[in-house]
Amino acid sequence: MAGLYFDEFEVGHVFKHELRRTVTESDNMLFSNMTLNPQPLHIDFDFASKTEFGKPLVNSLFTLGLMIGISVNDTTIGTTVGNLGMSEVKFPHPLFHGDTVHVETEVKAVRESKSRPTQGIVTFIHRAYNQDDVLVALCERAALMHKKPK
Repeated sequence: MAGLYFDEFEVGHVFKHELRRTVTESDNMLFSNMTLNPQPLHIDFDFASKTEFGKPLVNSLFTLGLMIGISVNDTTIGTTVGNLGMSEVKFPHPLFHGDTVHVETEVKAVRESKSRPTQGIVTFIHRAYNQDDVLVALCERAALMHKKPK
């Protein structure tokens, strides 16, 4: 698997993910509609044009999912048991249609599981930036990870 095992993560290591993604209007509309989110700030150009932003904002939950998704190939693909939680989720700057997102992930903590001897918990800090290197999202995520098979 491409993902790292629990034993391979080092506190302080920062992954600068090469995968980047330009967000489209279609992405925003599809995600908002699929999640039954009728917020006009995301799906109504006329409404959004009259806000301080002047145009639709990308749905923040799409931004969160994209940020974590971009990190998966370098960190957890095939080696994670599951997410335990996300905290400290923040969106300090809006993301708009046409913005290109790039992500970095820092390993904040690693600890052995007390109840699962073949697994451990890795805490990540994910940061997403737009094409101008402006921070658009961040979160802390705890993941239950497999240890290397013996």
